[in-house]
Amino acid sequence: MAELSAEPTLRTLDGGSLPIGADVLDGLRSRLGGSLVTPQSTDYDDVRQIWNAMIDRRPSLIVRCAGTADVLACVRFARDHRLLTSIRGAGHNIAGNAVCDGGLMIDLSPMKSVRVDPWNRIARVEPGATLADFDREAQAFGLATPLGINSTTGVAGLTLGGGFGWLSRKYGMTVDNLASADVVTAAGELVRASERENPDLFWAIRGGGGNFGIVTSFEFQLHPVGPEVFAGLIVYPFDRAGELLRRYREFAGRSPDELACWVVLRKAPPLPFLPPEVHGTEVVVFALCHAGTPEEGAKAIEPLKDFGQPVGIHVGPMPYAAWQKAFDPLLTAGARNYWKSHNFTKLNDEAINLTVQYAGQLPTAQCEIFIGQIGGATKRVAGNAMAYPHRDAEFVMNVHTRWEDPDDDRLCVAWARDFFNASAPFATGGVYVNFISEDEDRVAAAYGGNFDRMAEIKRKYDPDNLFRLNQNILVKAVA
Repeated sequence: MAELSAEPTLRTLDGGSLPIGADVLDGLRSRLGGSLVTPQSTDYDDVRQIWNAMIDRRPSLIVRCAGTADVLACVRFARDHRLLTSIRGAGHNIAGNAVCDGGLMIDLSPMKSVRVDPWNRIARVEPGATLADFDREAQAFGLATPLGINSTTGVAGLTLGGGFGWLSRKYGMTVDNLASADVVTAAGELVRASERENPDLFWAIRGGGGNFGIVTSFEFQLHPVGPEVFAGLIVYPFDRAGELLRRYREFAGRSPDELACWVVLRKAPPLPFLPPEVHGTEVVVFALCHAGTPEEGAKAIEPLKDFGQPVGIHVGPMPYAAWQKAFDPLLTAGARNYWKSHNFTKLNDEAINLTVQYAGQLPTAQCEIFIGQIGGATKRVAGNAMAYPHRDAEFVMNVHTRWEDPDDDRLCVAWARDFFNASAPFATGGVYVNFISEDEDRVAAAYGGNFDRMAEIKRKYDPDNLFRLNQNILVKAVA
């Protein structure tokens, strides 16, 4: 209890400050199964850190939740005192909305349970679980649902923004596979959201981010996948990048739904299947995953091998859970990251030429441009069926700038912005909400024609905008 002796002052929703007495904190603590962390706690700096080192904020109070009862207690505490409040899942969001300065951070990361019902092909997942946690349990039964491409990503944040990955062309967006969710509202109540229960809330949380409440349990539909898939990398030299991307465009247009092929333009990491002289040079990487049989996968990717003379090939049957971790070494926590993103319905020659131009000017060895192929099943849902609207997107491009030295901030951010601005005329104007960085105001672009309905639902479930540290709908609507 010694760490609670200093009375913290917390920021309020109106921008003021509120001293919280020790007796009030003791009352909160008595209702928790988890722990209270303050700036005086020995683990404070560890707990407040998130994936993107560009974000360095200092909450006045952190609650590490052990379960739904803790979340209810926190929301009621924040509501009663009108506290600035942030919600942390796995802490992987690029904008850093998990952490606030001076307010209350509700930390869900200890809530990692994943329970799989293999008979009904359902997974019930808590909001602190990562993709690795999910895959470990589901793959024990040869099951999966479409998630992202980095195993340390949080299931909650990825899902609430829409969610896509290697399986999306076959099985849709992550939100297309969400059957229900348990949500703590701003009123401090736990409600179920599904097609039959609170259907407006269910519509909104499927793509609307953290605007509407805190999800304490997700229920996903599972599909037979693995335990082995046909996956891997085909790496080509950069000097033919334009030609390779044009051939890829044609290949992607003919791909079966079972195959997702992404393109990464970057400097080659020291992968063991690449010759040493290639390490550190610009390359074009085709990263692929086939959700069918290994025999079907091998046949489907044969044209990729005929694009020219690769500098390295590493493809074949491998555990799906291992492939989900393949890019983890390039995406470790603690580096500085800045993203800019576009959606595309097609890759025309102008967009390809610009991509090649900027990929040849990478500001650091960790920077990259990736083009994620979606389409397939993701396009077979109406754009207004749920909050996530971008059903026309065939490709999502992310300009992923990554570096270590703060002195490189200006250079790296400028490179990303310049490429983003130059390529904007060839994009849809829409953006995947989870790829919006801290300094961007693109909420309207993220939600398009669904925005007005989302604002109405936001006013119903969170009229005081308690849940505002996100790509916020109500602030934009009022403005």
